[in-house]
Amino acid sequence: MSGDTCLTTTLCPAAGPKPKTCSFKGGSLGNKYVRLNVGGSLYYTTVQVLTRHDTMLKAMFSGRMEVLTDKEGWILIDRCGKHFGTILNYLRDDTIALPKHRQEIKELMAEAKYYLIQGLVDMCQAALQDKKELYEPVCSIPIITSPKEEERLIESSMKPVVKLLYNRSNNKYSYTSNSDDNLLKNIELFDKLSLRFNGRVLFIKDVIGDEICCWSFYGQGRKLAEVCCTSIVYATEKKQTKVEFPEARIYEETLNVLLYETPRVPDNSLLEATSRSRSQASHSEDDEGFELRDRVRRIHVKRYSTYDDRQLGH
Repeated sequence: MSGDTCLTTTLCPAAGPKPKTCSFKGGSLGNKYVRLNVGGSLYYTTVQVLTRHDTMLKAMFSGRMEVLTDKEGWILIDRCGKHFGTILNYLRDDTIALPKHRQEIKELMAEAKYYLIQGLVDMCQAALQDKKELYEPVCSIPIITSPKEEERLIESSMKPVVKLLYNRSNNKYSYTSNSDDNLLKNIELFDKLSLRFNGRVLFIKDVIGDEICCWSFYGQGRKLAEVCCTSIVYATEKKQTKVEFPEARIYEETLNVLLYETPRVPDNSLLEATSRSRSQASHSEDDEGFELRDRVRRIHVKRYSTYDDRQLGH
């Protein structure tokens, strides 16, 4: 065994004599080895290493504080021994290679604070700050707080836009059995699409609109399509709100807006290709072009199906 420090084993609790309390006369040992039991992890090191810096360890091993020892003479420190070897390396060299993971750096910093090793605490804090700055969001999803903000975002975006509106507070009826699951599926699909097409499409969320769940698709600042996922149905002589999950239609409309990844110049052929069939031939060319540019495909999934105005009980 070489070096000042070595982690040898982890001790299991066992019945035996209680630890003894005594004052450690560190000055008489100098560079001789001392044996440490830190939370069950065993270390060998010297008093010189432990007293190099003005820390709690220096107070313990310079005779200013009482220490606990077991019957075999191991000095007991009631802390986790996982990072104690790193603590000793810092006391020896004034620098260390910090762990790669944030959680382990936080654990090491907690131990450094306990032992009052301010230099190591500063190193950990600086490393955590650097790692925090390295974490950048994969994609940013704006949340609409007003109609003006929505209009501004869509008008200023040079990319196609997909908006998901979900607002459960607008519902005044009970939901069908699978509506909650379908609402969650819509939200999960939105997150999946926003990651897949990040950089190509601007995805925004709306939580203040009038619908419970509705998708809207925009290209070149103009609304192209809308997929409404809610309907009102009768069940056991009462109205219920049903939420659908038209996954294929949502995918289709999302792929359609990718056709608008072009400079914001009106393109009648593109508008025509992603709109419904052309108007009747009797319309003039000017009227037809205007209608193609202003038309929005609205897809309502069983919207207000089996609606009945009669009062219940009639």
